[in-house]
Amino acid sequence: MATENQTPTSYIAHHLTFNASGEGFWAFHWDTIAVSVLLGVLMLALLRWVVSGATSGVPGRRQAFVELVIDFVDDQVKGIYHGDSHRFVAATALTVFLWVLLMNSMDFLPVDLVAAFHHYVLGQENFRNVPTADVNTTFALALSVWLLMIYFSIAVKGFGGWMYELFCTPFGKNPLLWIPNLLFNLVELISRPLSHSLRLFGNMYAGEIIFLLLWTMAGAGLVGTVASIVLALGWSIFHILIVALQAYIFMMLTVVYIAIAHEHH
Repeated sequence: MATENQTPTSYIAHHLTFNASGEGFWAFHWDTIAVSVLLGVLMLALLRWVVSGATSGVPGRRQAFVELVIDFVDDQVKGIYHGDSHRFVAATALTVFLWVLLMNSMDFLPVDLVAAFHHYVLGQENFRNVPTADVNTTFALALSVWLLMIYFSIAVKGFGGWMYELFCTPFGKNPLLWIPNLLFNLVELISRPLSHSLRLFGNMYAGEIIFLLLWTMAGAGLVGTVASIVLALGWSIFHILIVALQAYIFMMLTVVYIAIAHEHH
């Protein structure tokens, strides 16, 4: 929580500072990397734990819940993607959904408790624990999907067919239209990872800011502390929907972009 010798501005600035090395484009956000990898390993461990206890008979609660999630994701993929690589796309969608959901959920941890742990236990002054509130994470995820989209486009249509679409659609194959076609398609190609990444980043960053603004009220004494706790609890309940919805939207756009790669123009 906010301390008496901190202003709201310095308090928020402190919690929005990455544990980083390097500068500019080459800066490494070690907190983002560490939390992302840790949550990825946790996700795999949880799935392995469920699979190890799976049975063909009456499923237990954890198996039933995981099967419900898997069936839900599989149904979403079947409604959009109709190519030959359904199992790969469904597995990718499930991975994206669960990983983004876990990273988004880190926003529910009290930032001051996390900061105190890293200060007194690990000796780190700056640490941000929400990977998806870092634009580097969302861009990395979006660019991975973008590369998959290009890979499937070339795999399905061949390199020549993919280049033909870039230069000859949507305005026609007249040589005078090659440059306008290419520019039009480049805008479309570039906009997809931008919108894919910035949508997730913007929502999670905004949620993080709101939590920090609520916690600054704790510096106003007992009344401010009680008010910040009550308001933060209310925002947390609403934020559950945002966390799950953003993971779902990111997953659905992943499937949509891969499905688009299979379309012929």
